[in-house]
Amino acid sequence: MKKNSLFLLVFSLTSFLSKAQEQVQKLGEVYNIINHLYVDEVPSEEIGDAAIVAMLEKLDPHSTYIPKSEVEGANERINGSFVGIGIRFQLLNDTLLVVNPIPGGPSEKLGIRAGDKIIQIEDEIVAGVGLKNAGVRERLLGEKGSKVKVYIKRNGESEIMPFTITRDDIPLNSVVSHYMVDSKTGFIKLTNFSKTTAVEVSEAIQSLKDQGMKDLIFDLQGNGGGLLYGAKYVADEFLDDDKLIVYSEGRSQPKSVLNADKKGGFEKGKLVILIDEESASASEILAGAIQDWDRGVVVGRRSFGKGLVQRPLELSDGSQIRLTIARYYTPSGRNIQKPYEDKESYENDYLNRYLSGEMMSADSISFPDSLKYQTLVHKRTVYGGGGIMPDLFVPLDTLEYSPYYKKLSRVGVFNDFALRYVEENRAQIKADYPSIPDFKDDFGKDNKYIDEFIAYAAEKDSAIVFTEEDYKISGNLIETRLKALIASNVWDYSAFYEVFNMKNEIFMAAYKMLSQGKYDDVYLTENKKK
Repeated sequence: MKKNSLFLLVFSLTSFLSKAQEQVQKLGEVYNIINHLYVDEVPSEEIGDAAIVAMLEKLDPHSTYIPKSEVEGANERINGSFVGIGIRFQLLNDTLLVVNPIPGGPSEKLGIRAGDKIIQIEDEIVAGVGLKNAGVRERLLGEKGSKVKVYIKRNGESEIMPFTITRDDIPLNSVVSHYMVDSKTGFIKLTNFSKTTAVEVSEAIQSLKDQGMKDLIFDLQGNGGGLLYGAKYVADEFLDDDKLIVYSEGRSQPKSVLNADKKGGFEKGKLVILIDEESASASEILAGAIQDWDRGVVVGRRSFGKGLVQRPLELSDGSQIRLTIARYYTPSGRNIQKPYEDKESYENDYLNRYLSGEMMSADSISFPDSLKYQTLVHKRTVYGGGGIMPDLFVPLDTLEYSPYYKKLSRVGVFNDFALRYVEENRAQIKADYPSIPDFKDDFGKDNKYIDEFIAYAAEKDSAIVFTEEDYKISGNLIETRLKALIASNVWDYSAFYEVFNMKNEIFMAAYKMLSQGKYDDVYLTENKKK
């Protein structure tokens, strides 16, 4: 029996290698024919890249090719940093405006301030010449330790101010906001999973605990994932006793198991995980582990449904492929990868969910019994095969989306106006509202900024026509969005969420559940959202 098995294995491997060799040989033959006979000069690099892309596209939607020129940029969010001068910037009226210097970065250390205008970089004038975002990055990013000279126009100063900035590692924080919602409820917003995520989350948790946090809302809305180990380390903050977090296996990959193995910062206390249709991959690993162990309540809408693991593999010329090598499974055994055999359907999944009514009602979602699993403590029903279904479903709220609001959003006047408003009123805002809570409670009660905004939008685009009827529908949403953007330009991204969360239907559903004492209700009844 053993000899027969060995013979079959050797035969199968030989057959596979022979077929693979035939295909490689055929590719070489085609290239040689093209190279010798094609009518024009052969773009060798382009057709080589195209062949790689075509091969990977035949595998699955997430195996991808990254040209050498794009590798560094593609890895920035995974690495959690990039090399630059350390500013948040915006192009306003064809001028490069410093929105905020990044704390601890080289620009802040030199005294560059929010509101400064960079009008020249080295010997090149960059104001009023049609500079684009890509052009800014090209001029300001570079090798660590290299220098770049910028010339700044500052309000209140008559002379142009030169600064020579030494480029350095600039953090790309994955925790973009954390604050206390009330005296016992903390909030953390995580945008991706990188090499620095574990430390960032741990520090945010400790900061909130120091402020009296007992309950935590952990926001994964729009988080498309990142490093699998990032999800493991974050889950370990919430799970105890060597609990299984995730396991993975593939055709050529042995089973790999990741368990909780350290004392976490928030193993006790009420935990709510927020997800939506853009929460994917590592976000789903985290949400699935928390749900399967009944450690917290998942609130929102069904997540993306990506249950495949990619490994970055560097090619000889410095380019990379990210190849799917395994599927991952939640502690209950769920693989949450949605079907991808129909490529068009996969790419249009968001639209299909919207048209089917799923975004508005959980009753529009159905899972086959073959995908049914049970949570590991309370034995609640959960499903695999298409994302994480939340314990508490929150429909997409479009009731405030009037035609006027949609037009405002399409032409980008919100960001432009907020930047201009802060540029003209920064000192007064800081004087009137020393802290974000002061701003959130008191700013804009007279609505003068709204009158300015309406006039600005009409001037920006004649197709944006204000009507009282539309404003009755969208007024509160417009005011809150503007207020949040103004706050983010005066302080930072964290301020945006602190203001705008009050209009986020998923956040508000979670907060109401906690504040109204309904957290435990999820575990007392069978989850019937099938």
